[in-house]
Parts: sequence; C-alpha cells; structure tokens
Amino acid sequence: MSTFGHYFRVTTAGESRGKSLNRRRPGQSAITTPRNKKDRVTIHSGTEFGLGTPILLTVPNEDQRPKDYRNKSIDLYPRPSHANWTYLKKYGTISRVVAGAVAEKWLREIYGVEIIAFVTSVGNIKLFGDSDAMSADPTFLSLADTITRDKVDEFLPARCPDAEASKRMEARVAELRYQNDSTGGTVTYAPSGLGEPAFNKLEALIGHAMLSIPAVKGFEIGSSFLGAERNGSRDNDPFIPAPALDAAAHKTGIPRSRLHTKTNNLGGI
Repeated sequence: MSTFGHYFRVTTAGESRGKSLNRRRPGQSAITTPRNKKDRVTIHSGTEFGLGTPILLTVPNEDQRPKDYRNKSIDLYPRPSHANWTYLKKYGTISRVVAGAVAEKWLREIYGVEIIAFVTSVGNIKLFGDSDAMSADPTFLSLADTITRDKVDEFLPARCPDAEASKRMEARVAELRYQNDSTGGTVTYAPSGLGEPAFNKLEALIGHAMLSIPAVKGFEIGSSFLGAERNGSRDNDPFIPAPALDAAAHKTGIPRSRLHTKTNNLGGI
C-alpha cells in the first residue's frame, strides 16, 4: 500500500517519468540524469484556509523519452538496479517531494524547524576524510551549525557545501560518464525536532520513510556502526550546560533542556 503516516498521511499514485520541485527536478545538474523535466505541481484542494479537506497535488509526467528504450533489451528484461521489476514503476520520488514541501512549511511556521540536507560523498570522493566519524568532527559540527539551504544550492551541480570537494565530485561523475558508468553517494541532513520512545520514535519513522525510496539502500544516524568499534569513553555523549535560550525558542515557545550533549554520536534528534 503506497501510504505513509498517521496524522499527516501521504498516499502516492502514478508513475515516475514550486520551489522544492525546482531543487529536485531532473535536467538542472550536469552530473545527474540528462532528462529535462519542468515538474510543475498543481494544487487542486486542501490548502484554502485549512478546511481539513485532503490536499491533492498532481505533477504531469513530461520528457519520458520512451524511444530511448525501444528496440533494446529493456523491452524484455528489467534494467539493472532499477525498480522496473519489483515496483513495476509504480512508485516515484516526486510525490514525496510535494508532500514533504507541505509538511516542511508547517513545521517551519508552527515549530520553527528547518531541515537542510547536503551531499557528503559521491563514490569514493568524500567531503570529510572519515565520513563515518563526521558526528564528532569539529569542522563538520561547525558546518552543520551554520549551513543554510541557500548556501547548499550555491554549490551546484553537486550540492556539496565545499568548493574543492564539489569540484572533485563533479570530475568523478564526468569520468564515470565517459566510461558509461555511474556511482552512488551519501546525503547528510541536520534536522531539529522531537521524538517518541519505543516503536514510533522519530529515528525509526525517518528510516522507514527514507528506505521506501527505491534508490536508498542505507540509513545511518549518529556514529552508526562505527560506534560498535569504539570505546564507550569516545562514543558516549557527555552532557554539558546548555547555552542561553535562543530567539527561536522564544518565538515558537518550544522548551529547551538545561543540558545539551557535547557530541551527538548516538544521533539524538
């Protein structure tokens, strides 16, 4: 069933092939798919004065290029590492983007929560030498505290907020494209929100949602599996006195704890 969530329920339909869509749409980066799709969303209902009616959003499927797959083995066999066979091309990412934009707007306006993501590796090119230890890296922590979405978008096409690493990532993709090959990568995001213990805790729900995307094959929080190799003295997160309440706390009314942790190896959200 292509439905996710309880209070904010998202149901997707249709095939894969606004502002958030402008960041997601194919054809704007030289290192991703060459398809050029406008991905313009149409809002049909549900956003007028919060009447409680279902929010219906549609996006036309443009630049499908079916001719690219005619008279080829794709007519008989699924493409390697694609969802043709298992998903029968039923699910796409665009519905997650448009629904996520609605949820993000609500979180930002009601709770002051800002969600920012950026690329930290493309193939073997990494933003930090030891990407598994980023949560304790002072440079990464400083970057996570100051990064903004506009700054991430300045570093197209890789969306890696470091000029040197971004150029190396772009060069790596160009090299692989010349070889008619491709590679994967990792995305890191710095959310601020609230969780719930046991089965419905936020980490579990985020993992549930992220791993529903066919291309996503791994999900880590904090030091993840690296923590199993470390001594407790290095991986545990010591508590320190919290700084003074910031302006966002006064604006949203969200209580701030009197204690913070010096590191976030355990991935607390």
